[in-house]
Amino acid sequence: MKLERFNRNPILQPRGDSWESLAAYNCGAVLKDGNIHILYRAIGEYTNYVSRLGHAVFDTNLNLIERLDDPCFVPELAFWEKSVEDVRITPLDGKFYITYVVSITPCPPAGVRRRLELPMIQQAPTRVAVAETTDFINFTRLGFLTPYGTNQRDTVIFPERINGKIAVLHRPAEWIGPSYGTDIPGIWFAYLDRWEGGLSGHKLVLKSEYDWESYKIGSGPPPIKTEKGWLLIFHGVQLNRTYRAGAVLLDLEEPWKVIARTASPILEPETEYECIGDMPNVVFPEGAVVVGDELLVFYGGADKV
Repeated sequence: MKLERFNRNPILQPRGDSWESLAAYNCGAVLKDGNIHILYRAIGEYTNYVSRLGHAVFDTNLNLIERLDDPCFVPELAFWEKSVEDVRITPLDGKFYITYVVSITPCPPAGVRRRLELPMIQQAPTRVAVAETTDFINFTRLGFLTPYGTNQRDTVIFPERINGKIAVLHRPAEWIGPSYGTDIPGIWFAYLDRWEGGLSGHKLVLKSEYDWESYKIGSGPPPIKTEKGWLLIFHGVQLNRTYRAGAVLLDLEEPWKVIARTASPILEPETEYECIGDMPNVVFPEGAVVVGDELLVFYGGADKV
């Protein structure tokens, strides 16, 4: 199994001289009213490394219909947000739920800091928050999914309830060692009892098995339901910090159980826009949409596009 690149990649690039002038990348995606809506992470300056979310709409042939001039979702200091990053979108119960990473100490990648001689900022743990929307214009923040003090990213919500409960996959960085059954950060299943810090029933789903994912792994887009199981696209990071994508099939009723898994990457950095950027050699899937009999996977390249 390999993903085939779209012949007009990248579909979005940085533009202008403001909030999205340096990077427009790592987008969540969902179908709404016959079109594909994406929310993407945007960077406008390195010294104040704040991420905001932009909104664009494509038809199912990936022709751009609309791209908003202003960000649709910005950090709110009242919610301890200095940067909002790496969004995933899940349709559930007639709404769209977005999970996003919150950083209170945003800092450019190491290569950018060295190039511009910027100081290193001590990084506080990142958390994952959730918001809901019906129109991608008005958003309601629901709280932090992950508890204070844990370093978490890559959290996705299932598009259906599991055993009657909202369920998620998440990646707690500190959960490593013999008592957790994994030596590197892995992907965990949990039920969501309430939006604010209500994760329970944790089960390890996926841990590193191959060299190309020897540093860490994390969920990509929200799981996609198929007849044979939940299809999860995930990223694996090698010790040299190269990001690749893999796929795993999870049991429909007990999605902490793995049915099948790709031993080799289904996508890896090869093109210029994947190999050269603020974070070289990165493919980072975050969105996926089924159109007819095709699966469209949306991914970021090298923390730039």
